[in-house]
Amino acid sequence: MLVGVPKEIKTHEYRVGLAPGSVREIVHNGHEVMVETRAGVGIGFDDDSYRAAGAQVVDTADEVFSAAEMIVKVKEPQPEECAKLRAGQVLFTYLHLAADRELTEQLLASGCVGIAYETVTGRHRNLPLLAPMSEVAGRMSIQVGAHYLEKEGGGAGVLLGGVPGVEAGRVCVIGGGVSGINAARMAMGLEAKVTVLERSLSRLDELDMRFGGQLNTIYSTVDAIEKLVCTADLVIGAVLVPGGAAPKLVTEEMVRKMKPGAVMVDIAIDQGGCFETSRPTTHADPVYQVHDVVHYCVTNMPGAVARTSTQALNNATLPYVLRLANDGYRQALGDDPNFREGLNVHEGKVTYEAVAQDLGLDYTPAEEALRL
Repeated sequence: MLVGVPKEIKTHEYRVGLAPGSVREIVHNGHEVMVETRAGVGIGFDDDSYRAAGAQVVDTADEVFSAAEMIVKVKEPQPEECAKLRAGQVLFTYLHLAADRELTEQLLASGCVGIAYETVTGRHRNLPLLAPMSEVAGRMSIQVGAHYLEKEGGGAGVLLGGVPGVEAGRVCVIGGGVSGINAARMAMGLEAKVTVLERSLSRLDELDMRFGGQLNTIYSTVDAIEKLVCTADLVIGAVLVPGGAAPKLVTEEMVRKMKPGAVMVDIAIDQGGCFETSRPTTHADPVYQVHDVVHYCVTNMPGAVARTSTQALNNATLPYVLRLANDGYRQALGDDPNFREGLNVHEGKVTYEAVAQDLGLDYTPAEEALRL
C-alpha cells in the first residue's frame, strides 16, 4: 500500500501523522510512504530524516493526496484538504465529526473511508488512540490554566500552589477520565486544592484509592457542579462522550457567578465543549473573556507540545496503520470489532451512530457498509 503523509495546515499545528521511525517500520513491512516536504520540520524531523527512513518526499499536498491509497494525519482535514480526498481513499486521523456538520458533509461528498482515532476502542472499551492526546491535554490544561491565572494573562493573579501563609488555588476538574486524571495529577503536583467531579462510582472509588486524601472526589450533579465551579480559581472541562457531542455542564449563569479573573480550560472543545460559553480558539488567539472569566478553548491543545505529542500518538497509532496497510481496511475492520468502531464515514454514509444522531443524519451500521 502507498501511505501518504501531508503537512498539517491547521493554525499552529506542528504535529505530523507519521514520525520517521514509524515510516521506517511501514517500509520494513513492504509498503511505500509518501511525505509532503517539511511535514515534520517544525518538530525537528527534516526531509532527509524521512528519506533515510525510506520515504519519498514530494513538493505538494496535491501529490500526496492524488497518489496515496491511505492518508495518515493528526487533525481533521481542512476544507481544502477535503476537496483533495477521493472515493474509496482511506483517511486515518482525528475527526471529531459530532461537533462539525460541515466537515461531515464534505467527507460524505468525497466518498472517502474515514476512520477516526477517537472512536477506536480497546478490549476493555477504553479509547487507545485518544488516550495519548488526552494525557497531554490533561497535563497541559493545568500548565496553561496556571499561566492565565497570572495578571498578565488576564487572570486574578493567583498562584495555584500558594505559599506559606496564603491559601492555595482551587481547581475543579469536571470528568474523571484520562484527561481529568492527568489534570488532577498535575494540579496536585503544584499543591493546589483539587476536586474531581465524576458520575461513575467505580471511577470515584478508583480515584480515592489511588490518591487518598490528596484529592477531593465528588459525585457529579448540577448542584455540585454549580457550587464547585463558582468557588474555583481554575475549572477544567474534561468530559467525554465517545464520538458524540460533549454535554453543556457549565451554564452561562454559572459562569456569571464565578470569581472575576477565574480561568476555564475546555479540553472537550474538540467535541463542541462542555461549557455553555465555550467557542473554539486557536494557538494564535487562545483566550477570550465572558463575564470577567478567562476561557481557553484551543481545539488542538497538544499541538503546543508537538514533538512530545507526535511521538506519543505514533506509539499508539502505528500498529493500526500497519494492520490497515497489511490487510486492507475491509479485512482489518472486519476482523476486529473494536477497530471497526473507528469507522465514522464510508463511501457517502455515516457509520458511527452518535455522529448521525448528533447531526441529524442517516445512520448505516459499519457492518452493513462493509458488507460483513
